[in-house]
Amino acid sequence: MVAIELLPHYGSVILVGIASAFLLTWQGIQVGKMRKKFKITYPTMYSNDNTLFNCYQRAHQNTLENYPQFLMLLFIGGLQYPLVTAVAGLVWIAGKVSYSLGYYTGDPAKRMRGGYSYIGLLTMLGTSLCFAFKLLEFY
Repeated sequence: MVAIELLPHYGSVILVGIASAFLLTWQGIQVGKMRKKFKITYPTMYSNDNTLFNCYQRAHQNTLENYPQFLMLLFIGGLQYPLVTAVAGLVWIAGKVSYSLGYYTGDPAKRMRGGYSYIGLLTMLGTSLCFAFKLLEFY
């Protein structure tokens, strides 16, 4: 049996998780605005003739596709390294904002402005792996 004690700074990890929900809400609102502006009705996911709408939709969809791994790595890595993991989570969120704003220009290549989000994701992967190895008594 392994007992896990939450470190006092784990609260910062929880706050980053909450902040990420605001990211998804903001992106969803942006898609909704474009859906209304361009009169793209539900259940249409992507427009056949409106690239700008598709850029907004794709930015949100990409974040949703990556969200489960973000949350898993945030909450697991934060158990051992709460401050490092929380900062990494903020980097991921900021990267996703930059990614979205780049995509919202209508030029999909500009989404790469948010590529630094992977620094946060890889850091969280590292903290999660370290925690797993600690549980397995690898070090």
